[in-house]
Formats: sequence, structure tokens, C-alpha cells
Amino acid sequence: MLRKKSLRLPLLSVLVIVSSALGIAQDVQDDFEGNGTIATWFGDDCGMNINFTNPFQQGINTSATVLKYNDTGGQYANVRFDAVSNFDFTTKNTFRLNIYVPSSGITGGSPNQVSLKLQDGTLDEPWITQSEIIKPLQLDQWQEVTFDFENDNSNNLDVSSLPPIQRTDFNRIVIQVNGENNNDLVLAYLDDVLFYETISTSPVFDYLVWSDEFEGSGAINELNWFHQTQIPSIGSWYNNEQQHYTDRVENAFVSEGNLNVVAINETFSDQGITKQYTSARLNSKFAFTYGKVEVRAKLPSGTGTWPAIWMLGQNITENGAYWQTQGYGTVPWPACGEVDIMEHWGSNQNYVQSAMHTPSSSGATVNHGGQYLATASSEFHVYEMDWNSDRIRFSVDGITHYTYHPEVQNADTWPFDAPQYILLNFAIQESITNAFTQDAMEIDYVRVYQTNPSSVNEEVSLIEMSIYPNPTKELLTLQLQEGNQLDKAVLYNTLGQALKTFNTVSIALTDLAAGTYFLRVTTSWGDITKRVIKQ
Repeated sequence: MLRKKSLRLPLLSVLVIVSSALGIAQDVQDDFEGNGTIATWFGDDCGMNINFTNPFQQGINTSATVLKYNDTGGQYANVRFDAVSNFDFTTKNTFRLNIYVPSSGITGGSPNQVSLKLQDGTLDEPWITQSEIIKPLQLDQWQEVTFDFENDNSNNLDVSSLPPIQRTDFNRIVIQVNGENNNDLVLAYLDDVLFYETISTSPVFDYLVWSDEFEGSGAINELNWFHQTQIPSIGSWYNNEQQHYTDRVENAFVSEGNLNVVAINETFSDQGITKQYTSARLNSKFAFTYGKVEVRAKLPSGTGTWPAIWMLGQNITENGAYWQTQGYGTVPWPACGEVDIMEHWGSNQNYVQSAMHTPSSSGATVNHGGQYLATASSEFHVYEMDWNSDRIRFSVDGITHYTYHPEVQNADTWPFDAPQYILLNFAIQESITNAFTQDAMEIDYVRVYQTNPSSVNEEVSLIEMSIYPNPTKELLTLQLQEGNQLDKAVLYNTLGQALKTFNTVSIALTDLAAGTYFLRVTTSWGDITKRVIKQ
């Protein structure tokens, strides 16, 4: 097996402060002016000088001394160092460095990029353990580059490995400029390497705003879900799926506290087309922007089975989809954005995957990650998607396996600043075996969380009014100040659509789906709006 070359860095200012390892506080840094704690710098198939006069004392880096990185054509050229003990990523998980790559110092057509790799340097083949982050570079200028192993897209050479922040076997840092497996020349300068703690500014999604617990038995709750059955104009479902999606209770029903999405081997004709399999494809009647989705599910098994828990933009122009029928369709796929929370192929039984589909990849499965799950079809697991304004993170049972965090956010890479809705479906592939009769994706619950209402600005009013209980399952009561009289109360959904009008202080919400609503109350003293949570 070839030794993996760490990506070659353009002139890189590297400052790395390594946090505690194995419980011992470990300070790892180097400014290449005698103030560093790194004593193990090594050029691997690469010339290196850690006491080189800075030839470009300008911009963000006017320091006198830097590390000179001189790849003279080594196939796996890199520079590296070993820490005195293993890294502990429980509090620190980000590396930062400065780098300068002069355009006159490179040859070939390799991408201008820098890679930072984590490895276990105690092994004879340390690269087999590596986790890597790659960042693009600008030539002819000093720039600061960060490698955040919690939020950036990282790649494990061994895809079955845990996410890097959950590992404790890393003790080597490898820096590589302009890739490996090439003989291009690269001259780069590094300075100020730092390993440090990042303070999360991400919102906390801990307030339940919508859910289906699938209580009772029989048909699905049509206040929450829509059966998508209309075949696309190509005459079959995409990806050469073999099934009809139906609105029959045989293919989607609630029993013993679970939703069952059932695929059946049976001859079925619909819309003038006969197929040999049926199943269900459900659209949520709830759409949202930013939040956390949790789905507790047990998956079917067998070659040719393909269950999925995913999301599409509410604005997709897909005939027969719920939000298209409501007039929201404005853009085609993939411009609407697709978020695959969980996909499982029976041909790869013990693996689940998450993926992103955007115009930047022409809709292809380019941005993805997953993990091995030996009990995917025998036990329930919680599949989670956490979505904020600049990244989307995926996990199973609290173990993160992929984060989508594009460096540049635009319509091509980030159509995820608009509402998305949830889909649950069980597709059948061409590879389905003749022995297949039927199977089900069982779902215990679907829950959507957003930020606590206390952090959301409601209408400021001098009118005092209390509503209780809130959250509520059935009845909501309004209490106004003495002397103030109720005129009317109008309940709106999150899309601003008026749903109900009341003229009493006791409001029945029994027939509403679980979720977030807004109550606009008109009184003799004026108007006030309150957020209402229906459980």
C-alpha cells in the first residue's frame, strides 16, 4: 500500500496549540521565532527550513521568521510533527495557520489547496487512521486558514471510523500543499500554527414545534401527512424505482405506536401503468427553515430495498407533491435543495448514509457521509439532522458522521435558507430479489425542534394577556386584564395563513396538527399576537 502523501501547503503560517490529551493539558504551537512548543517538525519527501526569513512581510503576517516548505516533486511531499500525547478534542477541535504560496513557486495543474491531516503516528502505516480537511488557497498573499474538525467537512480514509472529534488516537499533524500523487513543484511559507477552542455560536434547537408520535391505529394523520402518488411525467418514478406509491392503508398505517411504510410485491395498476410493487411516499404538511429533525426508525432489509428519510425545498416544482398543489412551486430540483437525512440500501445492509443535493453538484451524490450500523434493521435508531444558517450536520444515536459546511454559500451551494418539508418513503430498486414479499420501514416518531420561543421576538404590546396551558393538547384559554374585552382571535399557521377565528376566551385546538401557530387577538384596548404550541 502506498504511503499517503499529506497535501502540500502553500506558504503556510502555522500556529497550532494542541489541547489536553489523555486528560493532560497540552500546548502545541509554533510561531517559528523561538516561542513554539513543537520540537518534532519533519519534512517528508519535502525540503523544510523552520528558521527561514519571511520573504513576504506584508498583509496579515509581518513576522520575521517562517517555515519554508519546498516540495521539489515528491509524490507524497508534506511536513508534519508529532505531539507529546494524543489530542483531546472534547474542548478544542480547530487548527489555524497562516500560509503564503507564490505563483512563481508552483508548477503543474494541481488545485491550489492545503490539507491538514490527523493521524496516529505510532503506527507503521499511520495514514490508514487519517482524517483530513482540505481548504482552497489564494496565491501571492498571506491568508489565515482554519480546520474545524467539528463543523468542517472532513474525510476519514477508513469510512467506518468515528467522526474525528470522537476519537482519541490522533497524535500527528500532517500538512500538505496542492495534493498528493503528483510530481508538481510547490514552494510555500507557513507561520503561526495554533490549535484552539472554538466557542459555538450555533442556535440550540431544543423546543418541539412539530411532531407525529403515531399514536392509535389505522390510517395516517392526514393533518400531518400527504400521500404523494402522482407518477412523474417520465412515466415512472425517478432512479428507475419499480413501485407505485399509493394512498392505501396497506402501504402506510399506524399500529402499536409506530408508522409502518410498507412495500408489497403485488400487481397494481394506476394512472394507466401496471407495476409489480406498491409502497408509500409521504410529504409532511409542515415546512420550516432551520431546526433539528429527529426520526426514530427501524429499517427494512434485503437487496433492492431503499428506504429514505429526507427533505425537499417547499418551493420545488414537482407535480403531485403536496406543496406544489398548494401553489408554492417556483424552482425545479435540485435548485430547491435536497437533504437526505437517512438512506439505506439493502445491498449494503449495515451502512446508512446522509447526503446533500444542490446545483453545485448538478444534483449528483457528491457531498455525503455515513456510518456502519449493524442493527439498522433489527433495532430502532434515532436519525438526526441539525440545520442552521451555515451548516447541516447528520448523526445517528448522537454520533455525527457528516457535516455539510460549504466554504462559499450561494444559490448553487446553499439553497437551504428557505423552508423545507419532510418526506418518508420506501422505494424498490431493479435489484429486488424474487424472494421479496413485503417489508416495512417502522417509525416511532418524527420530531422537529427549533429555538425556544423565548428567544423569538413576538409583537411588543402594552396589552397584558396570558394564554394557558401553552403548549396545549386540546384547549387554550385567554386571560385579559380587567376591563379589557375580547373582540376576536384569529389563529394563523407559520405560513401566515388564517386557519380559525374565535370570539370566546376558550379555544378548542383538538383538530389541529401538532406544531407552531400564532394567535392574533383583537381587544377593546388593541391587538396582541402570541405564539401557541399545539402538542
